[in-house]
Amino acid sequence: MATLSDIGVAAAINILSAFAFFLAFAILRIQPVNDRVYFPKWYLKGLRCSPLANGAFVSKFVNLDFRSYARFLNWMPAALQMPEPELIDHAGLDSAVYLRIYLLGLKIFVPIAFLAFTIMVPVNWTNNTLEHSGLTFSDIDKLSISNIPNGSLRFWTHLVMAYAFTFWTCYVLKREYEIVASMRLHFLASEQRHPDQFTVLVKNVPPDPDESVSELVEHFFLVNHPEHYLSHQVVYNANKLSELVNEKKKIQNWLDYYQNKYERNPSKRPLLKTGFLGLWGESVDAVDFYTAKNERLSRDISLEREKITSNPKSIMAAAFVSFKTRWGAAVCAQTQQCRNPTIWLTEWAPEPRDVYWENLSIPFVFLTIRRLIVAVAFFFLTFFFVIPIAIVQSLANIESIEKALPFLKPIIEVKVIKSFIQGFLPGIALKIFLLFLPTILMIMSKFEGFISLSALERRSASRYYFFQFINVFLGSIITGTAFQQLNSFIHQSTNEIPKTIGASIPMKATFFITYIMVDGWAGVAAEILRLKPLIIYHLKNFFLVKTEKDREEAMDPGTIGFNTGEPQIQLYFLLGLVYAIVTPILLPFVIVFFALAYVVFRHQIINVYNQEYESAAAYWPDVHLRIIVALIVSQLLLMGLLSTKEAASSTPLLITLPILTIWFHRFCKGRYEPAFVRNPLQEAMMKDTLERAREPNLNLKGFLQNAYIHPVFKSADGDKIDVAMEEWEVEPSLIATKRTSKRSTPLSSKHSVSSFSSPEDNKERSKP
Repeated sequence: MATLSDIGVAAAINILSAFAFFLAFAILRIQPVNDRVYFPKWYLKGLRCSPLANGAFVSKFVNLDFRSYARFLNWMPAALQMPEPELIDHAGLDSAVYLRIYLLGLKIFVPIAFLAFTIMVPVNWTNNTLEHSGLTFSDIDKLSISNIPNGSLRFWTHLVMAYAFTFWTCYVLKREYEIVASMRLHFLASEQRHPDQFTVLVKNVPPDPDESVSELVEHFFLVNHPEHYLSHQVVYNANKLSELVNEKKKIQNWLDYYQNKYERNPSKRPLLKTGFLGLWGESVDAVDFYTAKNERLSRDISLEREKITSNPKSIMAAAFVSFKTRWGAAVCAQTQQCRNPTIWLTEWAPEPRDVYWENLSIPFVFLTIRRLIVAVAFFFLTFFFVIPIAIVQSLANIESIEKALPFLKPIIEVKVIKSFIQGFLPGIALKIFLLFLPTILMIMSKFEGFISLSALERRSASRYYFFQFINVFLGSIITGTAFQQLNSFIHQSTNEIPKTIGASIPMKATFFITYIMVDGWAGVAAEILRLKPLIIYHLKNFFLVKTEKDREEAMDPGTIGFNTGEPQIQLYFLLGLVYAIVTPILLPFVIVFFALAYVVFRHQIINVYNQEYESAAAYWPDVHLRIIVALIVSQLLLMGLLSTKEAASSTPLLITLPILTIWFHRFCKGRYEPAFVRNPLQEAMMKDTLERAREPNLNLKGFLQNAYIHPVFKSADGDKIDVAMEEWEVEPSLIATKRTSKRSTPLSSKHSVSSFSSPEDNKERSKP
């Protein structure tokens, strides 16, 4: 078992690693040549100029002001200076609220840690139960609940603290939910005009033998929303065209590279081999080869565009429908459109940059099948991953390694190496195993058919959290218990096994402490260094960049990465809440993570990350729910642990805690969640009224004209549309119906070709 000295060695390693990352960052960030890597957000906003343009030749690449090296930590206070309202204007509400998750962790765990160390640690420490138990234990375990004898009255202290911690956590969660909901409503009310405020996505448009999808959509909304319907844009299946456009971009990059290479040395034409990865095959002129490829792709793109626009099968049973007012869009998005609830499905359209265009081409009927396939695949992925987790846990046990590899015993027994294996290796091994998991989960989410990047990230985050809960948390406890206490299991009666498990659960705190230090301390410090974007930027800058626009495109500001970052934060909430009662010594490590991550990610959000979309903190209900789940898990585990400690008198009182927590969650869900899933009509009407007063001559149709056209139909400048779309006029265009029956258009409208309505037509009004 790891001792306090082993944890100390691990802490020293991770602190030194974090300090090395911070020191390297402090030096690299002030070099002029790296300015676009560490401050890309300001360049994208046009508020920062390149330092390479001025000064002496050497000073363009190396900072010669040695006084700036002495202030290598001045980025920390600078990251904290920007007020939250200014941060929202600068980076968006999503980013500002994301930072509040770290503050929420500090608000919850700092008071809990104070109570735990002043009350519970002395209660746990002043016993010698583990010394007489025969179990394998460490000095840290003596600070845990395992060190209290069975049936002791001291368990009442843990019971009272469990209630105190639960009430405090719920109070902080309620206050934060209230604040974030208020921030969201204020943000939406004060937000500038955006296309998604007026637009609804309509899915599963029913087929009609007489009319196209475009005509059918227009007729339906002219009849059912005659005063508010403005225009619509049908959805095209342009996935093949998108692949061709992306391939052309890659070919263009290679062409630029070889042209730059030839310009640097005009006496020699660059050559390449046409075989696999350019390793063998016929040698050809590289510039001519990629020029020909580029021209061929341009022809293919033009042909594919024509094919899409001329083939009715390329039009999907979906459309973006825009309204004259926000109020009209809100009514349509939040109501059932048809008697048949499976057709004419409406929802708020994502903002244009949030749309995941590839999934709009998936027929609605296939979505359920796809989600079933993904659910089965995720089940097997989650539960078969227990095997590598068990291997990682065996690394935390010196005896297991020595038995498997006896020839390494002399080396392993060296104090420094032994401390490194027990205090550092398990955490880094687990992190390596989890390296490719986010990519796999994102592929699964895309296969399911979600139509917005924000929805993809939220679904991926939910799965990542569940995966970590099963494998990293429960898997580490169960497999760790089995490895550590194998000898006790073999030599004791069956009735004693639950007691051994109950005593062993808190002993896994040592492993989780090392994991927090590796992932939470050194990992967060490595995030600010941005080593991968730094290397890629300089490679692109050397080989591909010719103009300032090329240099700007070479920047990779990245994003917060909600699908990976938020589940990782939730793991620390889970560990903190579970071990606050069981092994309080873990709490300081969690607190250091939240404090360090808050400063680092605030700096990154201000200077680096360029968020791909803005959902106005729509993810907060998920954040709240996962903390509630962690709280309930901590209560259930404590209940099970006390039942093995013969604390029968106190265990029944713990049953009330999960019930109260669930009731609290239902209260918050009913009180605050509607602000995140629905748009109040009152707010929409208020904004519409103000806009009409301020801009009475606003050309809304012109504003919405190109908002929801697939990006591949836009030219390089993003304005001209290369594909023939509908004419956008002041009033909806008139289309004479081609139906032999008016069953799907039961009411005549002011836009109809004929204003006459026959008795037979009137009888059909109530039919769908």
